[in-house]
Amino acid sequence: MAELSGPRRAAKSGIGRYLMVFLHGYGADGNDLIGLADPLAEHLPDVVFHAPNAPQRCTGNPMGYQWFPIPWLDGSSEAEASEGMASAFALLNEWLDETMAAEGIEAADTILVGFSQGTMMALHVAPRREDEVAGVIGFSGRLMAPEALEVEAISRMPILLIHGDSDEVVPPQSMPEAADALTKVGYEVYTHISKGTGHGIAQDGLQLALQFTLQQFDL
Repeated sequence: MAELSGPRRAAKSGIGRYLMVFLHGYGADGNDLIGLADPLAEHLPDVVFHAPNAPQRCTGNPMGYQWFPIPWLDGSSEAEASEGMASAFALLNEWLDETMAAEGIEAADTILVGFSQGTMMALHVAPRREDEVAGVIGFSGRLMAPEALEVEAISRMPILLIHGDSDEVVPPQSMPEAADALTKVGYEVYTHISKGTGHGIAQDGLQLALQFTLQQFDL
């Protein structure tokens, strides 16, 4: 069993027909994003929300978690980062399978929502899954190993990328770079710049995420 813990919010209606998975950023935890379930559930009453904690305690912030080390932030080696990434990708993939099975919800009724390092996770794992998820929403992140997509991509779900134009952590240019790479290998990609927004999620971005989710779930 994939050992990832984290908060869960049941469907507001009491009947979970859809699944939304929040993947947090470096140094945070599932509680950092699960609060987004509150405003979203008002419009998505049949959605179950999960926000797993990443598998490793964060080197740069021991109170939080990391999906994998980041050498220029925590002094880890490139080998440690590569090993951490491979392990995290496999673990998240296994956890998704187990969580969907436990909830009785298909991949086609599941959306992954990433923030920062969580976006990197979502954009790497979702395209390589045989069971295609309904969509990916990525806030303030970037695409890992874009050169490998042409060979490794299996599923091609719609993707929404959102980035603040004042992001001081992940450069805003990361969004069009990811969009270009994804589009070139056949993905339908939507993008949005949140004006005056740093490394965070603004109201306009959250509203677009809701609209995208309603569309992908055909609600």
